[in-house]
Amino acid sequence: MHPQPPSRSRPKVRCPQCGTLTVYGPSNPWRPFCSERCKSIDFGAWASENYRVQAKPDAADIDALEQELERNRQNRSQPH
Repeated sequence: MHPQPPSRSRPKVRCPQCGTLTVYGPSNPWRPFCSERCKSIDFGAWASENYRVQAKPDAADIDALEQELERNRQNRSQPH
């Protein structure tokens, strides 16, 4: 049996969910999270689209935004 090195020699990171300092290594099955709970909360946020990866709009996106802006301008210029 090999003794394990002291935990201070293992890299530690802050849990992205709660900020707790946690070991980043094979001994932590939830890395970079501190627990299964934090990992599940983060996964749920992605699944419910609370987080999004920003992408450059393509031509169709730009056209749709321009049309929406034009509709908004027309609605504001009409008397109520």
